[in-house]
Amino acid sequence: QVQLVESGGGLVQTGGSLRLSCAASGRTFSSGTMAWFRQAPGKEREFVAAVRGSAASTYYADSVKGRFAISRDNAKNTVYLQMNSLKPEDTAVYYCAAVRYKPTTEWDGRSDRTYDYWGQGTQVTVSS
Repeated sequence: QVQLVESGGGLVQTGGSLRLSCAASGRTFSSGTMAWFRQAPGKEREFVAAVRGSAASTYYADSVKGRFAISRDNAKNTVYLQMNSLKPEDTAVYYCAAVRYKPTTEWDGRSDRTYDYWGQGTQVTVSS
Protein backbone atom coordinates (compact mmCIF):
# COMPACT_ATOMS: atom_id res chain seq x y z
CA GLN A 1 0.00 0.00 0.00
CA VAL A 2 1.40 3.35 -1.06
CA GLN A 3 1.38 6.15 1.46
CA LEU A 4 2.49 9.76 1.12
CA VAL A 5 2.95 11.63 4.38
CA GLU A 6 3.49 15.38 4.37
CA SER A 7 5.05 17.40 7.16
CA GLY A 8 6.50 20.85 7.74
CA GLY A 9 3.45 23.06 7.45
CA GLY A 10 2.66 25.78 9.93
CA LEU A 11 2.14 29.48 10.55
CA VAL A 12 4.69 31.96 9.25
CA GLN A 13 4.81 35.71 8.70
CA THR A 14 4.93 37.35 5.30
CA GLY A 15 8.43 37.07 3.88
CA GLY A 16 9.24 33.99 5.93
CA SER A 17 10.21 30.49 4.86
CA LEU A 18 9.00 26.95 5.35
CA ARG A 19 10.17 23.58 4.07
CA LEU A 20 7.61 20.90 3.39
CA SER A 21 8.53 17.23 3.22
CA CYS A 22 6.65 14.30 1.74
CA ALA A 23 7.83 10.80 2.52
CA ALA A 24 6.60 7.99 0.29
CA SER A 25 6.34 4.37 1.31
CA GLY A 26 5.19 1.23 -0.42
CA ARG A 27 6.62 2.18 -3.82
CA THR A 28 9.55 4.15 -5.18
CA PHE A 29 9.11 7.10 -7.51
CA SER A 30 12.69 7.78 -8.59
CA SER A 31 11.78 7.40 -12.25
CA GLY A 32 8.33 8.89 -11.85
CA THR A 33 7.02 12.27 -10.82
CA MET A 34 6.44 13.75 -7.41
CA ALA A 35 4.63 17.04 -7.09
CA TRP A 36 3.01 19.58 -4.81
CA PHE A 37 -0.44 21.02 -5.23
CA ARG A 38 -2.33 23.40 -2.98
CA GLN A 39 -5.90 24.32 -2.25
CA ALA A 40 -7.00 27.54 -0.61
CA PRO A 41 -10.45 27.90 0.98
CA GLY A 42 -13.13 28.31 -1.66
CA LYS A 43 -10.71 27.67 -4.50
CA GLU A 44 -9.84 24.73 -6.71
CA ARG A 45 -6.72 22.71 -6.14
CA GLU A 46 -3.82 24.12 -8.14
CA PHE A 47 -0.42 22.93 -9.27
CA VAL A 48 2.61 24.28 -7.43
CA ALA A 49 5.69 22.32 -8.49
CA ALA A 50 6.83 18.94 -9.78
CA VAL A 51 10.03 16.96 -10.15
CA ARG A 52 10.13 14.33 -12.84
CA GLY A 53 12.21 11.35 -13.81
CA SER A 54 15.76 10.25 -13.15
CA ALA A 55 17.00 13.60 -14.46
CA ALA A 56 14.89 15.34 -11.79
CA SER A 57 13.51 17.90 -14.20
CA THR A 58 11.57 20.57 -12.34
CA TYR A 59 8.41 22.46 -13.18
CA TYR A 60 6.80 25.39 -11.38
CA ALA A 61 3.64 27.41 -11.40
CA ASP A 62 4.31 31.00 -12.44
CA SER A 63 3.02 32.23 -9.09
CA VAL A 64 5.82 30.50 -7.17
CA LYS A 65 8.69 30.56 -9.67
CA GLY A 66 11.78 32.10 -8.11
CA ARG A 67 10.42 31.71 -4.57
CA PHE A 68 9.83 27.96 -4.22
CA ALA A 69 12.20 25.09 -4.96
CA ILE A 70 11.29 21.44 -5.28
CA SER A 71 13.84 18.69 -4.74
CA ARG A 72 13.91 14.94 -4.26
CA ASP A 73 16.00 12.53 -2.25
CA ASN A 74 15.65 9.14 -3.95
CA ALA A 75 17.46 7.32 -1.16
CA LYS A 76 14.78 8.50 1.25
CA ASN A 77 11.93 8.38 -1.29
CA THR A 78 11.11 11.90 -0.18
CA VAL A 79 10.28 15.13 -1.96
CA TYR A 80 10.76 18.58 -0.49
CA LEU A 81 9.32 22.00 -1.17
CA GLN A 82 11.42 24.91 0.05
CA MET A 83 9.18 27.96 0.22
CA ASN A 84 10.79 31.37 0.57
CA SER A 85 9.43 34.92 0.49
CA LEU A 86 6.04 33.63 1.48
CA LYS A 87 2.96 35.76 0.83
CA PRO A 88 -0.54 35.66 2.36
CA GLU A 89 -1.83 34.31 -0.96
CA ASP A 90 0.33 31.21 -0.44
CA THR A 91 -1.97 30.22 2.41
CA ALA A 92 -3.49 26.84 1.57
CA VAL A 93 -3.47 23.16 2.32
CA TYR A 94 -0.50 21.71 0.47
CA TYR A 95 -0.77 18.21 -0.95
CA CYS A 96 1.94 15.87 -2.11
CA ALA A 97 1.21 13.75 -5.18
CA ALA A 98 3.07 11.01 -7.00
CA VAL A 99 2.87 8.88 -10.09
CA ARG A 100 5.17 6.22 -11.48
CA TYR A 101 6.80 6.62 -14.88
CA LYS A 102 4.62 7.86 -17.72
CA PRO A 103 5.83 8.60 -21.26
CA THR A 104 5.83 12.22 -22.29
CA THR A 105 2.84 11.71 -24.56
CA GLU A 106 0.78 10.72 -21.52
CA TRP A 107 2.25 13.13 -18.98
CA ASP A 108 0.90 16.49 -17.91
CA GLY A 109 2.59 17.23 -14.65
CA ARG A 110 0.47 20.30 -13.99
CA SER A 111 -2.78 18.34 -14.05
CA ASP A 112 -3.93 16.62 -10.90
CA ARG A 113 -5.43 13.87 -13.08
CA THR A 114 -1.88 12.70 -13.84
CA TYR A 115 -1.25 11.54 -10.29
CA ASP A 116 -2.26 8.24 -8.75
CA TYR A 117 -1.25 8.83 -5.15
CA TRP A 118 -1.97 11.69 -2.77
CA GLY A 119 -1.05 12.67 0.74
CA GLN A 120 -3.45 13.94 3.36
CA GLY A 121 -2.26 17.53 3.15
CA THR A 122 -0.49 19.97 5.45
CA GLN A 123 -1.71 23.46 6.30
CA VAL A 124 0.43 26.48 5.46
CA THR A 125 -0.75 29.82 6.80
CA VAL A 126 1.04 33.06 5.99
CA SER A 127 0.06 36.01 8.14
CA SER A 128 0.24 39.58 6.89
